[in-house]
Amino acid sequence: MPCYPWTVNGSSKNKTRKITITAVIALFFVAAIVVAPVACRKQEQAVAGAAKQAEQAAVQAEQKAQAAATESASQRAALDHIPLPDKSLYINIHQPSQWKNPFLTVGTDHIDLRIILEDANTSTLTEGTMLRPEAARRQELQIRLADLSKALIALPDGAWRYGRVVAIAESPDATRKQRPVIRRNVEAAIQKLNDLGIVVEEWPAR
Repeated sequence: MPCYPWTVNGSSKNKTRKITITAVIALFFVAAIVVAPVACRKQEQAVAGAAKQAEQAAVQAEQKAQAAATESASQRAALDHIPLPDKSLYINIHQPSQWKNPFLTVGTDHIDLRIILEDANTSTLTEGTMLRPEAARRQELQIRLADLSKALIALPDGAWRYGRVVAIAESPDATRKQRPVIRRNVEAAIQKLNDLGIVVEEWPAR
């Protein structure tokens, strides 16, 4: 039987415990060394992916802006042959029914486009009579705001008797609750008209 069994055995247990703790710490550092590069690579890949997506989004936005600018320039050029407006021709017009050029009445979800086609008969003898009523040459179309530019470009030259100018007004049938929406639509329509090089005469709602 050993002389100091408790002391010797206790020392062995302490050594075993120290070895176990040392092994655990060593395994921890090994795991950290292995895992850290993997985590770093994943983070780098995520950052690189986000940067690539941002770059692609910027390229797409630029392409979209260039396409919009090209389309706007093309639409503007399509109306260049219409002369600039002669204000003396309409300065004394105070009623919508007397307006000969395109007239836009803006609602909440559409625009009423009214035009009066040119009279093919150039004689002044029966002009304005029942034989040649102006109402027969009047046309009204309902269009979307998005289609405004295309609709105006498609009009015949005879619809622009005053030159490149249109009248615009808010719908007289709108409720007070609808007014803010209609006002935004009017402003958007005016912006489109300005982009086309069209002079705008805004009329009060009647």
